[in-house]
Amino acid sequence: MNLDFITTPERALSHLFFHCCFRDGQITKPEIKVVSEKLVALGLNADLNFTNEVEGYQSYRAEIRDEQGYLKDLITRIHPTNELALFSYCVELCLSDGLLQTEEDTLLHNLGTTLELEETEQATCKKLMVQRKVVETEQVF
Repeated sequence: MNLDFITTPERALSHLFFHCCFRDGQITKPEIKVVSEKLVALGLNADLNFTNEVEGYQSYRAEIRDEQGYLKDLITRIHPTNELALFSYCVELCLSDGLLQTEEDTLLHNLGTTLELEETEQATCKKLMVQRKVVETEQVF
């Protein structure tokens, strides 16, 4: 799998976000909207063409055999300084369909390990984001 076309931190971040959102194997219009809104909110829309980036991600997605290596490659290109914040965005995207499936939980564990987050940090962040999703969808605190 050749990712040489991912040449900027912004592109790497978009591909990480796509991977988190689409890890469950389904790419739906509502999920594309969620990830696009997140990228716009972070100000990345000026630098990226979302359609091209989604197509780029889809072109190699089936070739990802070593997810840990893939994540390490993307994180190296992103150069994050706020690792827990990045992790929380990824948890939020994994929850965009309302569920945290086994594949997504494994992805988040691999990402947390790549970001060198402690298990307790990962667990707390996931719990927080799940509870926020529940509050958002059910409007119950």
